[in-house]
Amino acid sequence: MRLNKYIAQAGLASRRGADELTANGNVKVNGLVVKELGYDVKDGDVVEVNGRRIDMQSQKPVYIMLNKPLGYITSSNDEKGRPTVQNLVADVDARLFAVGRLDYNTSGMLLMTNDGDLAYKLTHPKHHIYKTYRARVTGVLSREKIAKLRNGVDIGGFVTSKANVTVIKQGERSAIVEIQIYEGKNRQVRKMFAAVGNKVQELERVAIGQLYLGRLMTGHYRKLTPKEIEYLKNC
Repeated sequence: MRLNKYIAQAGLASRRGADELTANGNVKVNGLVVKELGYDVKDGDVVEVNGRRIDMQSQKPVYIMLNKPLGYITSSNDEKGRPTVQNLVADVDARLFAVGRLDYNTSGMLLMTNDGDLAYKLTHPKHHIYKTYRARVTGVLSREKIAKLRNGVDIGGFVTSKANVTVIKQGERSAIVEIQIYEGKNRQVRKMFAAVGNKVQELERVAIGQLYLGRLMTGHYRKLTPKEIEYLKNC
């Protein structure tokens, strides 16, 4: 089994996070630092991450949905000392990491788990799992702008895939719009609206696939139901 998958299945990080840990020299195999990302873990190998030996058998998968407030980051720690979503799930008896990201000024649904394989699946664009956002943007969203957003726009060296866009309310100076995308480029929704001349004032993720935030209060979390977990694994 590849080293990043082994670490992910142990619930310590996503596969991408595992690669970063390895490249930074935080992973040892049989007492020796291993920086080879493609290393295959063999039977009998002792793997340590940050001095902690991995025991995959002791890891029980945990899946939760968090309503992330504004002003929190999704990384495990922050050099600027800003609060992280880890503070909001500190009472969960498992080491969780965020599935994908929501930036500091974006609120809404964030899935968290210690299941690295599921996290990898949900964040990979080839699986076309749509994320639904509700945004308040400045100005008027004309038919031409909506068509551009739906067909894909250049957000700086990257042309987005087709999106589903619905204007919920158009005012004189701002609009409330719902947009669905399956990619996850950094600040993608904000950049998409900026590309057509509208600035995002408020942004909330309200759904991932068929999972909806519903009435979950800001800053609170709940465990996913068996049906929801099955849906994510099979979608």
